[in-house]
Amino acid sequence: MNRNTLLAAVAVAALFSCPLAVQAAPRPLGEVTAGLSRTEGLIPIYADAERGRVLMLLPAPDAQGISGRYIHVASLRTGLGSAPIGLDKARLGPSRLLTFRRVGGKVVAEYENPRFRAVGAPAAEQASARDAFAPSLVWAGEVLSTDAQGRILIDISSFLTQDVLGVADAMKNSGETGWSLSKDLSLADPSQAKTFPENVELEAIQTYVSETPGREVANITPDAKRMTLKVRHSFVKLPEPGYQPRTFDPRSGGNALQFLDFAAPLGEPIVKQYALRFRLEKTDPTAAVSPVKKPIIFYMDPAAPEPIRNALMEGAAWWSDAFEAAGFKDAYRVELLPPDADPLDVRYSVINWADRATRGWSYGQTIIDPRTGEILKGAVVLGALRVRQDMLIFEGLVGADQTGKGGPNDPAEVALARLRQLGAHEVGHSIGFAHNFAGSTQGRTSVMDYPAPRILLTDGRIDLSDAYATGIGDWDKLSVAAVYGPEDQAQALLHQNATAADGLRYITDADSRGLAVGQPWGSLWDDGPDPAAELDRMMAARRTALANFGLGALYPGEPVAALRRKFVPIYLMHRYQVEAAGKLLGGVDFAYSVIGDGKEASAPVPAQAQRTALTALLAALDPAALETPRGLMPLMSAGVTGRPDRQTEIELFPTLAGPIFDPLAAAEVAASLPLDVLLNDQRLARLIEQHRRDPSLPGADEVMGALVGKVFADPADPVLVPIAQRTQARAVLDLGRLAQDPGASPGVTAQASAALQTIAARLKGARGGDAAAQAHRARLVALIENPAELRRLAAAKEIRPETPPGMPIGSAGWLDMD
Repeated sequence: MNRNTLLAAVAVAALFSCPLAVQAAPRPLGEVTAGLSRTEGLIPIYADAERGRVLMLLPAPDAQGISGRYIHVASLRTGLGSAPIGLDKARLGPSRLLTFRRVGGKVVAEYENPRFRAVGAPAAEQASARDAFAPSLVWAGEVLSTDAQGRILIDISSFLTQDVLGVADAMKNSGETGWSLSKDLSLADPSQAKTFPENVELEAIQTYVSETPGREVANITPDAKRMTLKVRHSFVKLPEPGYQPRTFDPRSGGNALQFLDFAAPLGEPIVKQYALRFRLEKTDPTAAVSPVKKPIIFYMDPAAPEPIRNALMEGAAWWSDAFEAAGFKDAYRVELLPPDADPLDVRYSVINWADRATRGWSYGQTIIDPRTGEILKGAVVLGALRVRQDMLIFEGLVGADQTGKGGPNDPAEVALARLRQLGAHEVGHSIGFAHNFAGSTQGRTSVMDYPAPRILLTDGRIDLSDAYATGIGDWDKLSVAAVYGPEDQAQALLHQNATAADGLRYITDADSRGLAVGQPWGSLWDDGPDPAAELDRMMAARRTALANFGLGALYPGEPVAALRRKFVPIYLMHRYQVEAAGKLLGGVDFAYSVIGDGKEASAPVPAQAQRTALTALLAALDPAALETPRGLMPLMSAGVTGRPDRQTEIELFPTLAGPIFDPLAAAEVAASLPLDVLLNDQRLARLIEQHRRDPSLPGADEVMGALVGKVFADPADPVLVPIAQRTQARAVLDLGRLAQDPGASPGVTAQASAALQTIAARLKGARGGDAAAQAHRARLVALIENPAELRRLAAAKEIRPETPPGMPIGSAGWLDMD
């Protein structure tokens, strides 16, 4: 080998850190850590406050170079405070299996890929499954030193400052532009480094910057171009052996961990799922009821103020009855978080209280073993402004003067009843359970439903005495027994429930959210066993609530302009029941069936129930139902001074009347609720198909005909004509969009086109009316006869008034949010 060849070989070796590379020998441990205090625990750590470093002493590598395997979870110790963006205090990232591995003079951190495995197979098969799917190497650092036992000292600081939570992506996905992690303004925080026998807790300060910040961040941060978060990293000891994974049953109401098992025998599915659950072991496995070795304890964040804190603890504690019924004595309880406890420490399951600038979702999260689905920690996040929105609704219903008086119509007491439900619901997610949106259809069988306040009419007055249920539901007890009880008994219970004529219903997110879904029992914020009858009842309660709404909804000294915000949820109080009734049209009743349980076959909703729902939906389009009470109008345009409040701005009806309240815009918003349901392309496609198979069931032509007949009928009261015209214009635009929707089925677009032609003929044949009515008819006919212009207007966002938010603002995962 000549000199040039040798130099080239050395250069390549240095580049790839191979054994030929020239590397400085690690310095002695005592020299590197001189002056630093060492803390013993799962991983010994050195906190270097002077240089802003955190050093970790990893175990000696094994024959494969592995120097420790842990469950790693990142979370936010401090939040942005924005509901739409969702970067909340105590928000968790995913639970990942992290391996530290020595490679030459470096240590790399790698996320393993346990989603693909060969369970119980010979070593060669397991290696094949492991090697066929890529892991994620996420960090590499120098070996600083080793000790006499071969343990490796590393500086983990640069790992801690990575955007492991995807903050920049969260900003982008929420409409905020240009945000990126600033390495110069991000650093590890040695003062927060802690290590314990089963976990290590480390922190970093991370700053994100943007030259084009959006309004959401500008509303919160003192410098709109810089946003600083404190990020927690938890390294958790792998659980001790002995946990028995539970095969997920789709009828159980539980959540699942999914993986692919390439060792599955032929004839068995390769996709497997384990139920998520805590390790709950009886001290006497043979006893029907027994204490447990380690109870599930949830700790309440003391930051929640009273009486809110007590209400949340009461509701969260309801689950103890479900565990007791399943045979686990004293297996679950709720306590106040000790003053010296860290709420992000993985040893504590915590109900966290999170303040935000606007109201948003609450959610229940878990830290799990990604190999087995064992829950190691529950972490609930409750938004502080939710209860205030509930108060606002109840004040609008019964009057602000009832607050503090006690009794069933005290807005504060009703809001606390809702908080008890919320505490139980979110803890339910954190102990392994999914939503059950059918609970409200069988008498409130589950706290995992979204509970609508039951607004009664008693002697012609609004009555909130039965607004929310108290205690755990029958479905929740069944779920606890199915997920935590003995597996053979769980299967028997689920089979018994499936085959019983009065079995408990279970419908979760994918079959409940959105206007297109066709499960008649899966709806959010609905109530009652008959969705159409409940819509009729709700419309009657709404009429009374609107008739009574006025200055009584305000506190002494409160600006009259606040009426505009309090009016919205009263005027739209039927919005979710409209969606529920709409699911009867073209609906199909199905179950999460397992072969042999008798629920394999699905059935269409009976014809009479579908037609009753259609009648109820059309009634919600009546101009009289869309009218703002005339006596209220003089109060709805009060002026606003001082700085604008973003929480209020986003909660108001839009207006085309400048600063003055626009009742026609509000009417169009309310009309869009049933129109969106009735003109949903997937629902119409189901109607066409069900009528083809069974002509006794309504078809899309019947629905379209009834809709046109209702919307284009002349109201008896001339004062309501402008409202009717506004609804007619909305219907033409919606039908025009549908008729030219490339994603809709040909049958649906044809039916929409036919409906437009029917409308045009009807308008051309109409006689009478003033000049405004004639101009209105001529304009709609011209639009229908000009498809290009109709398509342009139908697609324009500006022409459709935006519906104020009803559900909490922002987004979260289906499996963990309320």
